[in-house]
Amino acid sequence: MDKELLAMLVCPLCKGKLKYDREAQELVCLYDGLAYPIRDGIPVMLPEEARQLDVDEKLPASPGRTGEA
Repeated sequence: MDKELLAMLVCPLCKGKLKYDREAQELVCLYDGLAYPIRDGIPVMLPEEARQLDVDEKLPASPGRTGEA
């Protein structure tokens, strides 16, 4: 994903910053709890196409957090 394009893109709902998840090929808005897919290198910035984040995905990672209950 092009760094310049990433710097220009914002969440279409809240206009907030997006986090690029390279592994999942998604742009994530933690504020709205949505992950916008990237298909064939093109970000799909439509809220109806976005995936709702799980509670664990919304929480920031901390040094002591292992992800296990």
